[in-house]
Amino acid sequence: MIERLSRPGAGRTGRVSSWDVSGRNADRWHLEPGERRVLADLRGPGAITHLWMTQATHYRECLLSITWDDAPAPSVLCPLGDFFGLGHGIVNSYQSLLFTASTAHNNRFNRGCALNSYARMPFRRRALVELINESAERHMQYFYVDYETYDRADEEWYFHAEFRRENPFGGWGHEIRVNTPEADAANLGRTAWNNNYVILETRGRGHYIGCNLSVTNFQGTWWGEGDDMIWVDGYKWPPELHGTGSEDYLNQAWGMQPNAFLRNGSSLHESQTNGYQTSYVHHIENPVRFEREIRVTIEHGHANHLCNEMSSVAYWYAATPATAARPPAVAKRMPVMRDSVGNWLYDKANQTTSRAIPPNAEMRKLKAQWKRKTGKR
Repeated sequence: MIERLSRPGAGRTGRVSSWDVSGRNADRWHLEPGERRVLADLRGPGAITHLWMTQATHYRECLLSITWDDAPAPSVLCPLGDFFGLGHGIVNSYQSLLFTASTAHNNRFNRGCALNSYARMPFRRRALVELINESAERHMQYFYVDYETYDRADEEWYFHAEFRRENPFGGWGHEIRVNTPEADAANLGRTAWNNNYVILETRGRGHYIGCNLSVTNFQGTWWGEGDDMIWVDGYKWPPELHGTGSEDYLNQAWGMQPNAFLRNGSSLHESQTNGYQTSYVHHIENPVRFEREIRVTIEHGHANHLCNEMSSVAYWYAATPATAARPPAVAKRMPVMRDSVGNWLYDKANQTTSRAIPPNAEMRKLKAQWKRKTGKR
């Protein structure tokens, strides 16, 4: 990256932005409820080199959509805040190599925040960048889309990002405290394949470059005892990459500390947000390469025993444009809030649990043991 600064290049630099074409100072766009607006429609070959967006609200309600080369569906489809590494509709200042955010209102819901992406996004024929306002209110947006165009396309792959959510995750023993013997069930083979939280599952040829992972910590203890397990090109046991704990996969240890580094860290830390966490890891030097398919997963708690809210954004490059997963409907992706005394406000009508894990014999035994130990269900 840095070495490119001194080298001559053949690209032509351009920008599409929300500037006021009347020459006045209303340098912002407004999207009505339900409106889908094209921010940039670029002709290639070229590459998006930088995105800057700022707004005061609707970090979960608005979707960023990017479609490559007239593909039938977008390859980037994420809630606005989550794409830039901020979950739960909360803003905060942080810095990573690929994404940054800056605000005067750290760790607060729906306040003004500058969002930046520096991930390189090449395209051969066309890049269609859109914003979709799925809120019930008018949305105000400032933006830049910086790009280059070239005379010919180099062999570069397409950038992808998708959002997933489980609210709550369907764990088998949420009543059991983390790091107790009763939580320590075996999680091997197809049990792990079927039960782990899925960050990414896609087919084709490409390389996975990381994710952000958001947790709403309902239980209130440590949520990160889950191992990462990444299968490359189909199921086998053990998988090609098997880790030792959530904070270890996120390149930290002994929990998550309230810091943000170039390749890993936390953009939101639960100690500063009353239970909301977003952490990230970007595989810059160590992307996970796949030829046919990839399944990126992580346990939530010991052997997936917890039932906290989980959401994530996966980032990857692929040889051809793939379809990003469709996010849940807007009501089903909104953050879980607390009341004035700190109780979680569970909205069962808008929960999304794709799979409740059925306890096996060992898990049932451990649940009974915990009940005897504590006298609680």
